[in-house]
Amino acid sequence: MINGQILKQAIISGANNICSQKAKINDLNIFPVPDGDTGTNMSMTIMAAVKELEKLDTDDAGVVAKKTASAMLRGARGNSGVITSLFFRGFSSGLEGKTEASGKDLANALKLGVDAAYKAVMKPTEGTMLTVGRMAAEAAVEAAADTDDAVEIWEVVCEEAQRALDLTPTMLPVLKKAGVVDAGGKGILVIFEGMLSVIRDGVMVEATEVADDEEGEEDAFRSAAAEFDDDITFTYCTEFIVGRDPEIATEPNELRLFLETIGDCVVVVDDEEIIKVHVHTEQPGDALKKGLEFGSLLTVKVENMKEQHKQAKADNEKRAPKKKKLSVAEPTEQYGFVAVAAGDGVTELFSQLGCSQVVSGGQSMNPSTDDIYAAVMATPAKTVFVLPNNKNIIMAAEQTQAIVEDREVVIVPTRTIPQGMSAMLVFDPDADADTNKNNMLDAASAVSTGQVTYAARDSEFGMKKIKEGEIIALENGKLTVTDKSIEKALYKLAKNMITKDKSFVTLISGEDVSEEDAQHAYELLNDKFGDDVDITFVSGGQPIYYYILSVE
Repeated sequence: MINGQILKQAIISGANNICSQKAKINDLNIFPVPDGDTGTNMSMTIMAAVKELEKLDTDDAGVVAKKTASAMLRGARGNSGVITSLFFRGFSSGLEGKTEASGKDLANALKLGVDAAYKAVMKPTEGTMLTVGRMAAEAAVEAAADTDDAVEIWEVVCEEAQRALDLTPTMLPVLKKAGVVDAGGKGILVIFEGMLSVIRDGVMVEATEVADDEEGEEDAFRSAAAEFDDDITFTYCTEFIVGRDPEIATEPNELRLFLETIGDCVVVVDDEEIIKVHVHTEQPGDALKKGLEFGSLLTVKVENMKEQHKQAKADNEKRAPKKKKLSVAEPTEQYGFVAVAAGDGVTELFSQLGCSQVVSGGQSMNPSTDDIYAAVMATPAKTVFVLPNNKNIIMAAEQTQAIVEDREVVIVPTRTIPQGMSAMLVFDPDADADTNKNNMLDAASAVSTGQVTYAARDSEFGMKKIKEGEIIALENGKLTVTDKSIEKALYKLAKNMITKDKSFVTLISGEDVSEEDAQHAYELLNDKFGDDVDITFVSGGQPIYYYILSVE
């Protein structure tokens, strides 16, 4: 039987496990487009529950399951995060009122979560994390007919989840071609395995980021050195490698003891040929001088940590989206709007179109359900229309409908910025909510979206291999153009999209495009297509996409 404390520790262990492996899970993504990576979204979703569970002190499994489901619902990011939260919502339903959970309870709870996840996805695709969860739940329910032991049941869950994950490439040809398994499926398996470590062995997986193979030794060395940002006692991070002199018999421990008298975070690693040293100190020269007593200096690096920290803090503050604290507004108006967007120009555009709240987010920056919920509650309207403007944010937006109580939430599942803009333009304040939603959906479906960005990873499109960093262009989400030039890729994309039946084109430039380059791109499109269509230019300032093209 599993009590509340064991379930709590198991969920935290599962969260730690995926946090440690999120980079490897992210690397399983097969599409070249920069995105909100699967491992990151899933780890952030379950870590929202960890924050709440760490405050909770109870032996009641039902209470732990309920707290987990509530926190994960609000913290869900991206489609993979939402599906993960739905799996755990089953635990809340299946363990409600139960102080302890048996193996049968766990099997039933997981089955309820999987059923909820399938219902939430409009077109469930097999070969994804849904398949991994479903097969694991089905095997658990079958095993529960013979045993009620929680350990045995969760072992079956992990074994079947692994088997299902191994099968994902046979279900999705794109996975087989890329030679990988499904990223979301791997993520849910990693969570289940982290939970098993507690349920079976009583051992919690520690939250440590696994280094990439290429940098593993260096990262491990730095980790062992306990580098940190917020509490810098000494100014200089000093690292050097000494080529050992075979005629010097002095033990490296003497060097370590000396360094500990002049600094902290001392690490001295040696073998027969070299001594590798790390120390934080105010006297880097003294550290190097002592090192010379053991041989010759092969490499030396001295960095001013206080200046680095100051610069990093300034850079982070500059890059980080400024989140304003939102207050709950009384629903005094009939209609209100929330849009998800990134970039000052795009945000201003949605504000001008009537959105009272614009949630910062988009591609690679998926806001949580709680972020969208806060924006809905800050909108002073009885009916609030939400425009996600990204396919990976739609499910997170939909979850707000379950937690908003004092106003109606209508999700208009826009998948791009141009779709959101077109939807806003046809809103009729005299029509009812259903009519408006239908009209907005019709308008969104009538606009074509082009996007020019870069390949985030090596991939393959058709018979062409795409290299990381190469310029790519997408037409309604499908990769159609590759090039080495941003402007040439934009022109090719526009040539594909601007047909005789089109009348209006909007070019939106991103944050990585200079004003001069954006103006030149606009003039190029105007010269080539301006006689046939009306072309408007907007400085959007959006990240990721050099240009967004709206064609209707």
